[in-house]
Amino acid sequence: MKLLYKLAKYKTILSIIFVLALGLVLSPSLAKGADPVLDPLGVNIIEDGDTTGGQIALGTSDLRVTAVKVINIALSLLGIIAVVVVLIGGFKWMTSGGDDTKVGDARKWIFSGIIGLAIILSAWAIAKFAINNLGSATNVKDFTPVE
Repeated sequence: MKLLYKLAKYKTILSIIFVLALGLVLSPSLAKGADPVLDPLGVNIIEDGDTTGGQIALGTSDLRVTAVKVINIALSLLGIIAVVVVLIGGFKWMTSGGDDTKVGDARKWIFSGIIGLAIILSAWAIAKFAINNLGSATNVKDFTPVE
């Protein structure tokens, strides 16, 4: 119940973030910009002369590359959330008016955001290290390290 009261304080900020995120998801220009033949997710549409549909074939991209893309997207979203937490802490600090309890709360927000960024960066480094070393240790044919 206390969480609802805390979230009610930030309803304007949360509603702005929600509207911006919804606008990005439902943007028709993103759908128009996609090339169905060169799908970056690895699922290619086989063109059979009919533009309204076709068969979907399995992609030819490496599983490691797809895993790295998924990991990078997930960690990027988490990084954005951590930066927003740091920004909220900075906003709270600037609007604290010198009150020690508010400044302490703002410092906790900033510290939590920085710890989150450190965890995200270390998770990315560990994932990249593991995928590259698994590829070279198993003698994968034509192995190139992922970036």
